Amino acid sequence: MQSKVRCTKQLMEVDIVRSSPQAKIYLQQFKHFPDEACKPQFHDGVATFKLSLLEQDMLRCGITRVVNKVTGQKMYYHRVIVEEPADSSKHTFTVKCVITEVVVEPEIAIAANHTAVRRSVLPAGFQEPEVIDIHEEISGSAPVPILGVGVRQGGVLVTGELNVSPGTPLQMEIFLDNDSAPIYGLLVTYMLVTDTKTQEETIIINGCSVDPYLFENFNTVDGDFLTAKFRAFKFPESTYVQFRGTVNVCLDKCPGIECSNGQVGFGRKRRAIEMSGTDKNKLFEVTMSTFIKVDSTNDVTIDQGKYLH
Repeated sequence: MQSKVRCTKQLMEVDIVRSSPQAKIYLQQFKHFPDEACKPQFHDGVATFKLSLLEQDMLRCGITRVVNKVTGQKMYYHRVIVEEPADSSKHTFTVKCVITEVVVEPEIAIAANHTAVRRSVLPAGFQEPEVIDIHEEISGSAPVPILGVGVRQGGVLVTGELNVSPGTPLQMEIFLDNDSAPIYGLLVTYMLVTDTKTQEETIIINGCSVDPYLFENFNTVDGDFLTAKFRAFKFPESTYVQFRGTVNVCLDKCPGIECSNGQVGFGRKRRAIEMSGTDKNKLFEVTMSTFIKVDSTNDVTIDQGKYLH
């Protein structure tokens, strides 16, 4: 699949050469999403996505942002799907932009009237040894984590767009890629739901569920795979519900958070909680989102912070 990605601080542009006039090209989870900003424009057999990386716009089309809390480097990514009807094939690949902001220190003023003294390069009597013992130092860098977000219905992981009825029992899963899982752990610190227009409600704050009946606390066994059970719901004026979350990525495991109902967020036992705070070993902060589409029959809605039947 021929593709090209162009990056600026404000925009990710992705060009994909269409393999045939019948090929369908779309962002993961956005095959039927009505927002034109999330659809490609076609010209001379090339599909072009123009995706905003601005803070207020990046989640509109589901861009994921990973911020390195040590270096400040930011990576933005999305997954593009190409369907070829001729052979019923489907190809998924990830497009990325990495933005590194270099902080330039102010120049140091040097006095004009200074004196430079030339010294001997080697001290008198210096003799180079015939055998030099060199100890090789090998250094490496840990991978930038890639998050996966899925929703499971009836024990089956649903791929692509999820279309469910209100009240359907579901389970959200947030997990690390295979390269990152042995190195890092996860902690969802914040999450809201929105109709992608004007309405939104916070469902997780400071790592704890606002209403466990609406959306349970995330739990984990190994620290790199989080799960939370919830029931499908919708807003009164929209069939789409978008979950937007902030996820901490920590070295090894993130410490859990004790919630007001006595539960510990994300499956950490009480004795495992570090009182020094959850940011102690946070290396990355990820801003992510996922969609579900909820039918309009038998509404279970969110309205002004209340769960209605």
